[in-house]
Amino acid sequence: MSSKIVSLTTDFGAAGGYVGAMKGMILGIDPSVALVDISHEVPPQDIAHVAFVLGSAYRYFTPDTVHVAVVDPGVGTSRRSILVVTPTGRFLAPDNGLLTYVLADHQVRGSPTGTGVSGEGEFMQPVTLPVPEGCSAYVLTRSAYWHHPVSDTFHGRDVFAPVAAHLSLGVPPDQMGDAVEDLVCLDLHYRERHGGVVEGRIIFVDHFGNLVSNIRSSLLPGGGVEVEVGSTVIHGLSRTYAETEGMAALVGSHGYLEIAERNGNAAGRLGVGVGSRVKVVAAT
Repeated sequence: MSSKIVSLTTDFGAAGGYVGAMKGMILGIDPSVALVDISHEVPPQDIAHVAFVLGSAYRYFTPDTVHVAVVDPGVGTSRRSILVVTPTGRFLAPDNGLLTYVLADHQVRGSPTGTGVSGEGEFMQPVTLPVPEGCSAYVLTRSAYWHHPVSDTFHGRDVFAPVAAHLSLGVPPDQMGDAVEDLVCLDLHYRERHGGVVEGRIIFVDHFGNLVSNIRSSLLPGGGVEVEVGSTVIHGLSRTYAETEGMAALVGSHGYLEIAERNGNAAGRLGVGVGSRVKVVAAT
């Protein structure tokens, strides 16, 4: 499979030359590739945040796209560099949970990142899960596809970028390293609906202060609902951000229940953030 699109998601920012170095490395190997920046302005070292950003964006690329995600507090340590091949894209990242939402989209029911009840781990802490059915994963061990010398502090430039370029030229994924059977994910504590109640957590706060929960629209009770977050109760679901004055609960473009404040910042107003509990109760 040969792609001419490589996406980049990092916490490198725009002020330094890190992103430019990665792009130069890729274009030096494959000058014809199209480079797409998903984001480089995410909070530094915030793996959970970047995982959501990538998970929300990758679906809108062609399945042969190569996605590079680098938020790597453990760069240079024993953490693995991985390539994951799915029916919806190919992904290069450190094995630290960055691909959590990508894997959740392909995961079996009942896993900590699937659509069922989570395991007993701590919220947003790393867990090890089998590679989803229909996907494959490789540890990047074939140094012939890297840039040398390899910096202990910049695998984005010296490992992930050149591997992405070689994939774009059509080198098969299994040439990049050894197959593995498990990957690191973040435990998102997904919940099933029990009766008329769904309990979840805030998993993401966006640029506008909107609070995104891990409650998918498919889990919401039918009819009227009450949404509880912090000490606030929101009655009913809105269709748009402009439909209600003040606080609103609605299903965002990503398919998750979110809490927003019209022309305001819900996170700041409510004093809650990632990890805060959300409850949806069917109205009686």
